[in-house]
Parts: sequence; C-alpha cells; structure tokens
Amino acid sequence: MNPSNTWNQVDQYIKKQLIPYDPILEEALANNHNAELPPYDVTPSQGKLLQLFIQMQGAKRVLEIGTLGGYSTIWMARALPSDGRIVTIEVDPHHAEVARTNLSLAQIDHKVELRVGDALDQLTRMDEEQAAPFDLIFIDADKPNNPHYLKWALRFSRPGTVIIGDNVVRDGEVANENNEDPRVIGVREFFDRLAEEPRITATAIQTVGSKGYDGFVIGIVR
Repeated sequence: MNPSNTWNQVDQYIKKQLIPYDPILEEALANNHNAELPPYDVTPSQGKLLQLFIQMQGAKRVLEIGTLGGYSTIWMARALPSDGRIVTIEVDPHHAEVARTNLSLAQIDHKVELRVGDALDQLTRMDEEQAAPFDLIFIDADKPNNPHYLKWALRFSRPGTVIIGDNVVRDGEVANENNEDPRVIGVREFFDRLAEEPRITATAIQTVGSKGYDGFVIGIVR
C-alpha cells in the first residue's frame, strides 16, 4: 500500500474515533476552499492537539503568527477560558477577511484580535504598545522568517510560555544541508537558533498524515 494512502486512512480513523463532527469547522474549511485560500490549514487532529496544549498549559493569552482563514484560530480560541484572548496576525487582507467571516461563524470573534499586515511590522507595533507576555505562541507563517518570529516569540514570552512551530520537517528536507529552498533554509536557521538559545528548551516531532510528511517544534521558555 502507498504510505501516503495509509497516513490518510489513519488520519481519517483518528478523526472518526476522537474528533466529533463539527459543522462550524467544516463550514470554515469550505469557506477557505471557496475563497481559494491555499490548503495550508492544520488537520482536525492537529487542531485538537493545539487545543490540548492550551488546556494543559492553562493558557489565557495566545499569539498566533499566521492566521490564513482562521481554522486553527477557532480550535485554539475554543480552548480558552471566558476571559481568554488570542492575538492572530495575517499578512493577506483577503485571507483576513475570510478569517473574520469564519471567526464570526464560530461565535468566538470576541476572543480574537485579528491584526492585518506584515507580521514583523505588527510584532514591532505590539512591542511599542507594550503587549503583555503570552502563555502560548503558535508560529505558522512564512518559513524564511521563522528565525525572526522566534526572536519575537521570546520577546513576548515569560518563564513557562510554550512556543510551537509548525511545518518544520519539510518532507525530510530539513536534514538536507544542500537544499537551497528559502523555506528549508529558514527552518534550518530556526533550529540553529533554538539549539543556541539558552532561554528555551525544545524538541521536534516528525508527523505523517493527510497533509503528508512534516513535523512541529515545541519548546518551553525557561
């Protein structure tokens, strides 16, 4: 059997067994597809994992770098307590407009601050606004800037903050030092900075599933 077929079948099995059908999330995915957003959303099992991380952390403040259509934002916002807040940043105005529709559909827009613009510019503005530290930070945007996003994630952290970086295996190419793809280079530099940074302890997990072969980094600020 083709390994990718097996991965997809297992993903579907996990979804059927552990993740109840949710018409709101399904409609959000349909809205993203109909608006011709790229198919970069997390899978349902990955969205549930983000929820569990937030619940295990007892997080009240979450920062998401890379909103797309807000699918992962909905998963995370639903895990927050009534006084919780998620700040999410999206560079593309069209993506952000779709996200606003989805967040309203899920009735969690009151928990979400959606900032539209270049993430590095928005993070600089948040610093100028003296934004409070976050309990969990999810980095899922353009990979060449991952090293810069890590710097900002640490800036907006406190001891115990969880930092998660998605799509860091790149079909295994992260281990290929000769790969000149800017996305792979950005991820490798991300790993380099994690290895050198004394303020965080981290590991990475390889994943397979309906979105192929990839993985994520998870770290805790010391």
